[in-house]
Amino acid sequence: MGFENWDEVRTAFQVARLGTVSGAAEVLGVHHATVIRHIDALERRLGARLFQRHARGYTPTEAGRDLLLVAQTTEEQFSQLSSRIKGNGETVAGELVVTSVPGFSSLITPVLTSFQERHPAVVVRYLTDLRLFRLEYGEAHVAIRAGSTPEEPDNVVQPLARLRTALYAAPAYAAAHGLPAGPEEFERHRFVGADIPRAPYHRWLRDQVSPDQITFRGTESAALADAVRQGAGLGFLPVREATGTDLIEILPPRPEWESPIWIVTHVDLHRTLKVQNFLSHLKEAAKDWVDV
Repeated sequence: MGFENWDEVRTAFQVARLGTVSGAAEVLGVHHATVIRHIDALERRLGARLFQRHARGYTPTEAGRDLLLVAQTTEEQFSQLSSRIKGNGETVAGELVVTSVPGFSSLITPVLTSFQERHPAVVVRYLTDLRLFRLEYGEAHVAIRAGSTPEEPDNVVQPLARLRTALYAAPAYAAAHGLPAGPEEFERHRFVGADIPRAPYHRWLRDQVSPDQITFRGTESAALADAVRQGAGLGFLPVREATGTDLIEILPPRPEWESPIWIVTHVDLHRTLKVQNFLSHLKEAAKDWVDV
């Protein structure tokens, strides 16, 4: 397969990244029939099925993922080469794909916005999901993750910050139920907690109270924080979100409740100008996160 097939490879890359023919057609500025034709031609040329077709879209097969990892890296290299050939030197441009869990959006969105103001040729794609995005398959340039140290091979992992968390109550809850003086009075209270307690503070809570006291449960941190603010029960919020509000601190932050935040990049893209510029911008912004 030679350079003349690059359009087909680029098309396959966009279909894999976006999951749909229509999404790839929009990004590439072509008709959806052209996208289908490119995929069919590439599969015939390679003699392998690159995608599983289903009602919700296209999912890469193992062969598709192998090809697309090469396509992601090559796309980045072509972008940098194009900038140099045009006489602009290396410029920060093109699409920047960043992923995190939804609960980090209040932190990450301002960073992406200020980065785009500094580099207006960048198109931002911010993917928020609880699932783990696969950097080795070109799903993103940068992943921002919380919890235990990521250990996937071929990824570059760097510590970013440690977010402090405390236990809070809303004034509405205090008015209806009173407030505990400490954990010894927890048995008379209701709590907001995670269905699956991944975070250290939610695991701590499970050890302190009976299951029937966790009366409001959810899967996403922003929804749980909203429940605490509405008075559904005592619950945890990052200190940066609770500071300056009318929430009442029940227990102050503890070191064992802190959530380590990591930056993850794939080794093939880590040294590209765009990624390095964004990492520097992100690290600078994160210096203010703990004290906000």
